[in-house]
Amino acid sequence: MRLAIATCAALPQLDDDGPALLAALAARGVVAEPAVWTDAAVEWGRFDAVVIRSTWDYAPRRDAFVAWAERVEAETRLVNPASVVRWNTDKRYLAQLAAAGAPTVPLTVVESLDALRLPSDGEFVIKPTISAGSLDTARFGPGEHDGARALAAAILASGRAVLCQPYQAGVDDGGETALLFFGGRFSHAIRKGPMLRRGAGLATGLYAEEAITARTPSPAEHAVAAQVLGALPFPVPAYARVDLVPGDAGPLLLELELTEPSAFLGFAPGAADALAAALIAAVG
Repeated sequence: MRLAIATCAALPQLDDDGPALLAALAARGVVAEPAVWTDAAVEWGRFDAVVIRSTWDYAPRRDAFVAWAERVEAETRLVNPASVVRWNTDKRYLAQLAAAGAPTVPLTVVESLDALRLPSDGEFVIKPTISAGSLDTARFGPGEHDGARALAAAILASGRAVLCQPYQAGVDDGGETALLFFGGRFSHAIRKGPMLRRGAGLATGLYAEEAITARTPSPAEHAVAAQVLGALPFPVPAYARVDLVPGDAGPLLLELELTEPSAFLGFAPGAADALAAALIAAVG
């Protein structure tokens, strides 16, 4: 079996998960190599499958990325599938999951600056509906509406819609919990420290830096992750990451990463082998 591991031009040799994943695949007799998704010289059809991993520069050109996924899938198998990529790369999917009963951080999607209604009290977050790596995302509070409107205007000017959500203060102490699932089975979890500080400015580069440690999820977090995956409008794909934050009444879904999530393979023994096995099973 030959696999292409899709990445971006800034990470031509993959991210931190890359070496462990390539080694785990090689141990199972799979020949895998990195390939930059924007490289026109790559012949995707010569691979048995293409696995999307660190394609983290897609957000400013999401339509081109989805079109690329569909072209690849016309030539060979794509993991995760192009239909999942199209659904998951626009954060409007959060409203669908909330409507299906998944506990989700409340959200409002805004298509124009005139329609933007900022909270009169409490902290809130402004972000694009299409983004990766926590870029173009900021936390605001009372008295900071001018900054929030400026960020919203910039997002709208880029051709993306705006997502407004109440900030979950429990993140400041508890951080986020990211649960990783490979082949529909729970593998491991990590804790992300709080990433949004008021007045800190927007992150630059390919992604915002994160403080990561291993974490054992609570029974409530496991239950919410199961609800989220159960609410999907398609079968659970080969890899999934459920990002949860502490809410007033329990864990809430912040984002569901099905396209190109970091898998944090170095934080759990056997995680790379579990992902390799799930990818091989998905290719069939």
